[in-house]
Amino acid sequence: MKNIAVFASGSGSNFQAIINEIERGELSAHIALLVCDKSEAKAIERAKSHEIDTFVFNPNAYVSKEEFEQEIVDELQTRNIEFIVLAGYMRLIGTTLLRSFEGKIVNIHPSLLPSFPGKDAIGQALLAGVKVTGVTIHYVDEGMDTGQIIAQEAVSVDEDETRETLTTKIQQVEHRLYYKTLKDLLSK
Repeated sequence: MKNIAVFASGSGSNFQAIINEIERGELSAHIALLVCDKSEAKAIERAKSHEIDTFVFNPNAYVSKEEFEQEIVDELQTRNIEFIVLAGYMRLIGTTLLRSFEGKIVNIHPSLLPSFPGKDAIGQALLAGVKVTGVTIHYVDEGMDTGQIIAQEAVSVDEDETRETLTTKIQQVEHRLYYKTLKDLLSK
């Protein structure tokens, strides 16, 4: 069973979905740490309710990205983290983390990359009027959602789709696809 860290910045719905699969015995992993850059994020409450250690930091309290990423690396190494799962972490990963965990960081994104990278992918899809969007799981590299794609699944966009209904549809796919993909990746 691998020690993993989950990075999140917001509500942590994908984080919770991963916790649920671990607790059901469907995913063989131990979440040893939640890393969060927002002290008010709901993901922190989720971690505490499942007795998962947290490392919460304010990026503005550091001189540089390298400085806070080195502190994160130190926290990860202290807990023998083998794999990092980004679940709504809204920061680009820098070279300090990438060097320390090369090929061991994955992200989930609410679009069929390379379409609609970056923030508000759901809003971008709605604005573009596409009939299909989806979910992508990919390795993290130095770019914005540019890493090697591991898995994708399409989600249809209905004519009367709203941001809320499309978000719900995408999250349902995310929760299932992330767990299945992590199950494969962590068994290697």
